[in-house]
Amino acid sequence: MTTYTVHELDVPATMTDAPGKVGAFREWLAVSDRAERDVHGLAELSWEPEEYLPMCHEPGAPSRLFVVRDGTSTVVAAGSYDTKQEPGTSNCWMAVGVDPAHQRRGIGTVLADHLEAVARADGRTQWKTYAVSRQIGSPSGDGWLVPATGHGAVPADEAGARFLAGRGWRFGQVNRISRLALPTVPAVIDAVRERAIAAAGPDFRTHTWAGPTPDRWLDDLALLETRMSTDAPAGDMAEPEDAWTADRLRAHEEELARAPRAMLTVAVEHRPSSTLAGFTQLAVPDDADRAVMQWDTLVLREHRGHRLGQLLKVAGIERVEQDFPGRPSIITTNAEENRPMLDVNEAVGFVPVGSEGIWERRV
Repeated sequence: MTTYTVHELDVPATMTDAPGKVGAFREWLAVSDRAERDVHGLAELSWEPEEYLPMCHEPGAPSRLFVVRDGTSTVVAAGSYDTKQEPGTSNCWMAVGVDPAHQRRGIGTVLADHLEAVARADGRTQWKTYAVSRQIGSPSGDGWLVPATGHGAVPADEAGARFLAGRGWRFGQVNRISRLALPTVPAVIDAVRERAIAAAGPDFRTHTWAGPTPDRWLDDLALLETRMSTDAPAGDMAEPEDAWTADRLRAHEEELARAPRAMLTVAVEHRPSSTLAGFTQLAVPDDADRAVMQWDTLVLREHRGHRLGQLLKVAGIERVEQDFPGRPSIITTNAEENRPMLDVNEAVGFVPVGSEGIWERRV
């Protein structure tokens, strides 16, 4: 009988760190990517090690990475555990991925048991995880799991869904993965921009920058990042407010700057108050053959109803096409109940290519 053992990685500081650390990290990422790609089949969602490593060193919330090895020391599964380090933190995120060649041997159970034990020892009482899903037409009838939100669904027969349900996790939300092929159709983008400018009126204007946030907008962007934890749809799985400061934002940007990509920020200013009303960020790989990832996007609740989401989306697309030509696509993820943002995406040409379920367990 094969014995499987869990090992925590000593995460390298950089990709020029000790070869053993770097090699183990590369193995971890390769297995994690293979496990997800085996489900959704989307090669564009794969990470390069140089891109992913800086995100493991998020200030105040460094990732803990784990692998499962078999009797020959082969890495057969990869997992992660993420939580803030400050006192009083109650929530955490976990991930489990088993190499497709080694599935259905109880390896996922071994790793999940270990991660849940880490969470218990850490005193975390709200556990969450993502489970990627294949995209199969429009959900209807039997054979689909519908979350508590009532929006979206995932196939009930997927291994990840069965695994989590069997362990007592609750299915809470569906995120849609969408893709915009580049270059876009100019007439479509022009029409959306004109409608957005007309709806926004003279009270709003956009600002765009690549790299660090200008000092003028540091506090405003920190507020927007904080409001991502309270204003973005979370179903009935809301987490505690994640407070950002200007110092934390600077440290976060400095860490991300180590990756081979440009961080592009588009923000919309409310001119009467000279404050930011919304923002979106796009991670643009240096490699022109790789997809652009659209990360956080938010319009503050008090400024909604002016098509600012469309204004942000169009400005980001235009900046990517102007300054970073040749990229194949933009990939973004949105909650299925976030119909206003899905409407924005569909208006400019995004199409659904996959989904991911968000699951929760409270202990």
